[in-house]
Amino acid sequence: MQSTPTPLAAPSRRDLLTGLGLAAAAPLLLGVTARPTSPSRPSGRPAPAGGTVLLRGASLVLTMDPGLGGGGPLGAVENADVLMRDGAIAAVGPALQRPPGSRVVDASGKLVMPGFVDTHTHLWQAVIRGGCTDRDLFGWFAGCTDPQRARLTPAALHSFVRLAALDAVQSGVTTLVDWVDIFAFDLIESYVRALAGTGVRFTYAMYPPKPDAVLLTKVKKELVDPAPLGSFQVATHAARAVQDHNRAHWEAAQDLGVMLNSHVLERPEQRADDPLGVLADIGALGPRLLINHAVHLTDAEIAAVAEHDVRAAHCPLSNMRLASGIMRLSEFGRRGVKVGLGLDGGTNDSSDFHALMKTAIGLQRARATDAGVFPQVQDVLRMATLGGAEALGIADRVGSLTPGKRADVVVIDPAALNFAPRFDWVGQVVFNGRPENIDAVFVDGRPLKLDGRLVDVDTGRVVREAEAAATRLRTAS
Repeated sequence: MQSTPTPLAAPSRRDLLTGLGLAAAAPLLLGVTARPTSPSRPSGRPAPAGGTVLLRGASLVLTMDPGLGGGGPLGAVENADVLMRDGAIAAVGPALQRPPGSRVVDASGKLVMPGFVDTHTHLWQAVIRGGCTDRDLFGWFAGCTDPQRARLTPAALHSFVRLAALDAVQSGVTTLVDWVDIFAFDLIESYVRALAGTGVRFTYAMYPPKPDAVLLTKVKKELVDPAPLGSFQVATHAARAVQDHNRAHWEAAQDLGVMLNSHVLERPEQRADDPLGVLADIGALGPRLLINHAVHLTDAEIAAVAEHDVRAAHCPLSNMRLASGIMRLSEFGRRGVKVGLGLDGGTNDSSDFHALMKTAIGLQRARATDAGVFPQVQDVLRMATLGGAEALGIADRVGSLTPGKRADVVVIDPAALNFAPRFDWVGQVVFNGRPENIDAVFVDGRPLKLDGRLVDVDTGRVVREAEAAATRLRTAS
């Protein structure tokens, strides 16, 4: 779900947001400063530290690497340890030797797997959670997204992004892609600082209001690149009316060596924009293109996506909530398209990846009236982890517990009323799991959640500051 496409020829919204950004010269609400003292060192959580952690005695490890353990598509290993060293997976196996000076985390009776990869979200929309519940996509724009976005300040934005990012982390998300159409540099700066401060691995997908290569380069080099876990994409709204701008965005993405990220055919009314045709005409079809939603593609368009190895983000919960339709995920799977899952910000209302996986399965079964259609449980678990990493072109770094990859790991505790008793833990991860079952989260080997609680985070304060910021925005004249 995107925000309303900003008219590229109209400067008024950009002028408005730029004006809001000028407020950053003064002390901001809630104790958040407008600019970090040094842009090269984002405030908040420090860069992931080295060190060695041994997860001891997990009942089941889903490595997502078929070459590990007893084989199978999920690379399941029973009664095993996971060793993380200097931010990377060092070993997976039974009774691993404890290295001197390592930290041991008891994982007995628990499941260990790679962290979830959220391929599409809009974190700032936490301010409008639960809003416009009787609206479709366009009603959501008019009633919720646009009015709130126009009032944003750097301090308020920081509060909302931090709230939503921490919610994602505590739900087991270790990597996320945030599609952002907020333009003033001070607002962008506050946004990136909030993301970097949570410790999550993130991609800032920036939609420029015009083909502004200078602004894109400035944001990437001054804000995103210095963040140890940050990366960058160029976002666009593919449509015939702005094809020249789409081409400029694609050229900027190529110059910067990053992916192009576009919403595509979320609603049937967007067929007139011919977004896939535009992306083909500008030469963007290929593995450096990520398309979001892709609900209303024709057979020929799905075939073209598969042929050119275009990547896709599937957002079943938001598409369902906004009455946008059901992506033809089974056909994407049949053709081998690399698809990840996306929470999609405000219209998902929470960061529950278990619900997202369950819905991805359920909608396809409801559509086909067939329980055997793609995706099955193993398929959707893969989409939530390694499949998402493949869609983003980072599967060489994350998505599985393969030794040498970065240590992005979650520990799931099944000893809960909603999960027990054990029957088929793999199926229960998808159909029974909830965020409260996420016992621990590690990103780059660094613990962000332990024993069911976020590490070094005052969640009460995070909530209070977001509430105060939301109240200020809603009462602003």
